[in-house]
Amino acid sequence: MSTPPQQPPSAPRQPDPDPQDTIAAQQPPTPAQPSSAQSPPAVPPQPTAYPYPNPQSPLPQNPYAQPAPPDQANPYAAPPGYGYPPPAAPPATGPSTAGRAVLWAVVGAVVASAGWAAGLFLTGGFGTGADLRGYRAPANLCAGSDYSSFKDEYPVDDSAPTKNAMKDPALDESYCSLSLKKTGSSYADAYLSLQLDLHKKTDPAPEFTATWKNYGDSHTDYDVTPVQGIGDEAYLVTQDTSNGSTTSGSRYATLAVRDGWTTFTMYYSAYFSSYDSDTDPPSLDDVTGWLKTDTKSTLEQLKA
Repeated sequence: MSTPPQQPPSAPRQPDPDPQDTIAAQQPPTPAQPSSAQSPPAVPPQPTAYPYPNPQSPLPQNPYAQPAPPDQANPYAAPPGYGYPPPAAPPATGPSTAGRAVLWAVVGAVVASAGWAAGLFLTGGFGTGADLRGYRAPANLCAGSDYSSFKDEYPVDDSAPTKNAMKDPALDESYCSLSLKKTGSSYADAYLSLQLDLHKKTDPAPEFTATWKNYGDSHTDYDVTPVQGIGDEAYLVTQDTSNGSTTSGSRYATLAVRDGWTTFTMYYSAYFSSYDSDTDPPSLDDVTGWLKTDTKSTLEQLKA
């Protein structure tokens, strides 16, 4: 049976008194400490002001001591109320906790990868997200377009139209500008321009809608009308400042179309002055009808 814990001294031990000191001889003798052969006390030792056992002696094993609470690691620690909070329970560990952490890490990585892949697909990052609807951008858009509806009014061909084209991983573009002449005119009576854009990296829909649907908000005295039956969405923008005159003002009309990630515009303009030889220009109603007819025909020709 082990020895009960020794009480730590409260002060340094004084030297033994002189045998001849009668005063010290009259003091009662100090009770002897129980030996290892004696029986353990019936009552377990009470806590003292020193909560920890003597560091020089091994931890005591008292069979009569009260069992320690499950969340109290040290049975000799000072009970709550001595200025120190009770020790917290250790965090849960083990294979199940580690397994759940690894599982959630794997799930998070899969979700992040899926979001990244979806973003690349929607923006054309894989090279397959561009919805071009089969259109191609020719090097010569003037030769690849149909503007035959204007021929009756302007029969003279432009011998030197302006044309250019651009190809890039993000955008293919073709442009054409024509001078429209009536029979007998020395100079252009009107102008017709066409532009095709193949957006291969980003969807142009939001910006296209914002630009053309709200064109009248950013440009004064323009009328905007949605057009059905051409592409995914189309807008007709017109302006007439001539007030019926053939010697001043101008007439302007543009038909803008978006079909998937492909955009196309055909626009007409005529400027009047007293020097013009055209005294009977076409009305805006005639011009907008020609734009719709020739735009539909041109889009069909531009598909591969």
